[in-house]
Amino acid sequence: MINRRKSKEICIGNVKIGNGNPISVQSMCNTDTRDINATLHQINEMADKGCELVRLAVLNKDAAEAIKDIVKKSPLPLIADIHFDYRLAIQCINNGINALRLNPGNIGKRENVEKVVSLAKQQNIPIRIGVNAGSLEKDLLDKNMPLAEKMVQSALGHIKILEDLDFDLIKVSLKSSDVLTTIEAYRSIADKIPYPLHLGVTEAGTLRSGLIKSSVGLGTLLAEGIGDTIRVSLTENPTEEVTAGFEILKSLGLRQNGVNFISCPTCGRTQIDLINLAKKVEEKFKHIKAPITIATMGCAVNGPGEARHADFGIAGGINEGYIFQKGEIIAKVPENQLLEKLEEIINKSYK
Repeated sequence: MINRRKSKEICIGNVKIGNGNPISVQSMCNTDTRDINATLHQINEMADKGCELVRLAVLNKDAAEAIKDIVKKSPLPLIADIHFDYRLAIQCINNGINALRLNPGNIGKRENVEKVVSLAKQQNIPIRIGVNAGSLEKDLLDKNMPLAEKMVQSALGHIKILEDLDFDLIKVSLKSSDVLTTIEAYRSIADKIPYPLHLGVTEAGTLRSGLIKSSVGLGTLLAEGIGDTIRVSLTENPTEEVTAGFEILKSLGLRQNGVNFISCPTCGRTQIDLINLAKKVEEKFKHIKAPITIATMGCAVNGPGEARHADFGIAGGINEGYIFQKGEIIAKVPENQLLEKLEEIINKSYK
């Protein structure tokens, strides 16, 4: 059982964050926000995968204006990503955005920050302070201290600006493309502030390398109880980020969202085409939303025993296989009928 770090609760739309609430999975559209239809299409794709929060890039006033229509039709709460221009933040709030991602220190004059914060406070719009290792303030870059600590100091400086304006609907992220720097930064700030933390390894890479870096970085922090929302940043379709996010959370027992697929790594005892069979099993049952475990195991020697905790499973034999449930063999069928028989059995309980 993981003991979660205690933090203040904030709400982004209908999603409660912090204070022990379920860790939320977030992603970001890679569409041009001005293209309302394309953006909504992608939001709906992510929603179908279970995504709970979506961030949108707001590059100019036309994008901020599009927010009005997108918010009305979006099935998920939306976060506007703002840099430098305070007027875009104000326009997004007036157009119904659910939260902002900005750093008050790069908005400019204090009076401009005050305008944004005053309106956000009136509308109960949370602000995520997003610190990236690659875009720190020059005075911090010149300091002789570890990069992770520079990130923490940057975040604390931005937080102070908001706190001085009596604003506390805050979420914080400290992302680096370096996994260890990311871990060190989050560990350092975790006991310094009361606010929820958004986890991510930025610029993690393409699907394979990005998944590995994110799993190590986010998994380490989540196992230590740190983190309230996550994004697995991938150079891929955003739906892959959502799937990966839930898989990381499921592996730590922090969320139950759909099937937990397990399969053995194959060995010399394997007499069936286990690799392709495991892929087919995952594809066949990925639509099931119930929190069940399905196993695909290579042999009957260890299969039902090693995967006895699985709700359902397959164990291979010589040109045949066994269907088992909770460690008990319930059917023996030819190899080419294994998937069909498993589907028949599972469909009796889950659609």
